Amino acid sequence: MLYWLSDFSNYFGPFRLFEYVTFRAAGAAFTAMILAMLLGPFTVRKLKQLRATAPCRLEGLVDKAFIDRNKDKTPSMGGLLIVFSIIVSSLLWNIVYNPITLTLLVVMVLFAGIGFIDDYTKVRYGKRDGIPGKMKLMLQLFFAVGAIMFLDCIPETRDLLHQLMLPFIKQPVLISGWVMVLGAFVVVGSSNAVNLTDGKDGLAVGCCIFCALTYAVFAYLCGHKIFAGYLSIPFIPGVSEAVVFAAALAGACIGFLWYNCHPASMFMGDTGSLALGGTIGLIAVMVKQELILIVVGGVFVMEAASVIMQVTSFKLTGKRIFLCTPIHHHFEQKGWTETQIVVRFWILAGILALAGLATLKLR
Repeated sequence: MLYWLSDFSNYFGPFRLFEYVTFRAAGAAFTAMILAMLLGPFTVRKLKQLRATAPCRLEGLVDKAFIDRNKDKTPSMGGLLIVFSIIVSSLLWNIVYNPITLTLLVVMVLFAGIGFIDDYTKVRYGKRDGIPGKMKLMLQLFFAVGAIMFLDCIPETRDLLHQLMLPFIKQPVLISGWVMVLGAFVVVGSSNAVNLTDGKDGLAVGCCIFCALTYAVFAYLCGHKIFAGYLSIPFIPGVSEAVVFAAALAGACIGFLWYNCHPASMFMGDTGSLALGGTIGLIAVMVKQELILIVVGGVFVMEAASVIMQVTSFKLTGKRIFLCTPIHHHFEQKGWTETQIVVRFWILAGILALAGLATLKLR
């Protein structure tokens, strides 16, 4: 919306700033952060009034000594604050009619909707697992496929979505419609991986900040013809709007972290985790760096992989690889404090984000 002020730059020179994606990205991040911080106390108060506390999902799965009963009083569904902050900031700073902006907004709202239904089921009916996992997965896949198919219809990303890019290789290694299927699974996998990581105060939202900022850089470089050519990455006209959106996402996460750090005043719940993970996955697909997400989102991959390995091992051999999964619970039972787990995982997320960016020059 504010981008339109650049049309009046002939009358007031500083309005030219709104033409620059870097300025709009900084504005989006700041706006989302301030909104989340200002509305945080109101959100916590309202959630408490509505008694939006979900049943402990660790009950019966881990030793009672590792269950913090104080968290039973902490309201969930705080992801509504994150999503609201991103939407308002994006509408202000993005080019709203850009199809990439619209796709990101719609996907985030749809995935947040799935998470909201899941959280509401937990809160309203006291169901620890919320809605059935298969239903949730099918809805995620349906929306992800729809988003990929829509992107395949717009000029900016039509041909690129069929290309599979590998790190360290300049040219696509495969051109096929099946690559779009992979993209849909990346979106769904990213969404659920963030959801699994959201088990400690500030853990998931902090790691999302690193991921969002990293993919903001990827999107900026892909949207700049000279930089894209120099780095041998796909040039994608219009994808710069993903920079602004990713910056808004990071800003909202920073603002939310103010209230989600230990001891948390509220949790984001599935409303926030599914929306954040799905959106980050979609940005990765848009800029053709979906496989790098394995590195950049390494903490999320580690959390999801630990669950898969644990379930597979137990079904095949009857033995567990870890003391408890997702893996942050394993380290908790090893004696790490909650703060140690979160901060150490943040450090790892930062290192992996830098490693992901380093692959840009190794081609």
